[in-house]
Amino acid sequence: MIIMSHSICENIKQIQQEIGNTQLVVVSKYRSLSELQEVYDCGHRDFGENRVQEVVSKESELPKDIRWHIIGHLQTNKVKYIIPFVHLIHSIDSLKLLKEVNKQAKRVNRTVDVLLQIKIAQEDTKYGFSITELSELLENLDFKTLTNITCKGLMGMATNTEDSLIVDTEFKKLASVYSSYQESHQWSILSMGMSSDYKAAIKEGSSMLRIGSKVFT
Repeated sequence: MIIMSHSICENIKQIQQEIGNTQLVVVSKYRSLSELQEVYDCGHRDFGENRVQEVVSKESELPKDIRWHIIGHLQTNKVKYIIPFVHLIHSIDSLKLLKEVNKQAKRVNRTVDVLLQIKIAQEDTKYGFSITELSELLENLDFKTLTNITCKGLMGMATNTEDSLIVDTEFKKLASVYSSYQESHQWSILSMGMSSDYKAAIKEGSSMLRIGSKVFT
């Protein structure tokens, strides 16, 4: 018996039916140009990449109306390569990085949208501001004077675990932090949830999901 896999378009349609109005960013890392073209041909325009070298290469080959999201750890010395075209940087984890994004955006006469990454997971491999560091950043005069960035909200990644209680608790924590600042800072994006935990993220109020493997399976 041959089991036919779903097409990329079918997968995207099914995911979008499940997530409703929550925005979908298709994680395109390690995927071929032909696979990404198929995603594009399905009508999808938001793509998420982890590695700067990979996104720069793909951006040059694929249609120019794609909205590229940087979702992985970003080094300051790589910022200049993505600034001309990046749509949203999810993974801002230091004031130093913010200043570099602002500097490079000013150089090309752009204002770049960013999210502040909050460390909610228990793993040491995850990056991000602590809750205290976030509070200090938002009051920092240097941060307030960055004119070529617009902070649109927060991003976070839950612990990679089968324990749904841990994941639920971490998402709930991030959603609470987001809510406490959302109105005063005019935030509109809470980016949390991936292929393995997006349903839990939606339940806690995520407005943007980063889903890869479920799209291409």
